[in-house]
This record gives sequence, structure tokens and C-alpha cells, in this order.
Amino acid sequence: QEGQPIYLAVKGVVFDVTSGKGKKEFYGKGAPYNALAGKDSTRGVAKMSLDPADLTHDITGLTEEELKSLDETFNNVYKAKYPIVGYTSRRILNEDGSPNLDFKPEDQPHFNIRDEF
Repeated sequence: QEGQPIYLAVKGVVFDVTSGKGKKEFYGKGAPYNALAGKDSTRGVAKMSLDPADLTHDITGLTEEELKSLDETFNNVYKAKYPIVGYTSRRILNEDGSPNLDFKPEDQPHFNIRDEF
């Protein structure tokens, strides 16, 4: 909705892509990447695809090249440009709903509290 932040998740990490050009030109209503917003679109990012079937967290069957592209885009686009605002339940919980004791938050050294708030 207009005036609301725009979030998307990649690899279970939720980013606020509202800032800068993100809102209108890339992820806002009617923008080219709007289909990625509001969900974990890891597969779509890996495949550079906006096909609704690819707008999921599931990376089963991706090629080595797609997985490499996913990591590069995750680190060089999302982590480099947008603040992390949370994590999907798949990232922080085990399948049975218990806490994932191996969960570690992503490091975003270029952000500090003043930049985020």
C-alpha cells in the first residue's frame, strides 16, 4: 500500500527496499521488480526470474551458476544497499517450530544505528 514500507526476503533475510529509488522505480506498485516484494523470492533472485513459480524460498535443483548468482546478488545488492529488518521463520526456526540454535544474524558492517533509524 502507498506510504507503507516495502520488504522482500532473500535467503530468509528480510530487507527494507523502500529507501532511495527502491520504492517507486524498482519495487513499488507497477514497478519492474514489484513481484519480488512481500515474500521470500530467493529462487527468483537466483534465476533472475519474475515467473510466479520462481517467487519462492525453495532453491531445490538450482545450478551451480544460479547459486553463485544468488550469493553475489545477495551480498552485492541486497546486503550492500538495503537494511536488514528481520528474518523469515524458515531462517530462525527448525521445521518442527523449535528455535534454530545455529541461527546467526547477518553481518552488515556498513550500517550503523544512525543510518538505520
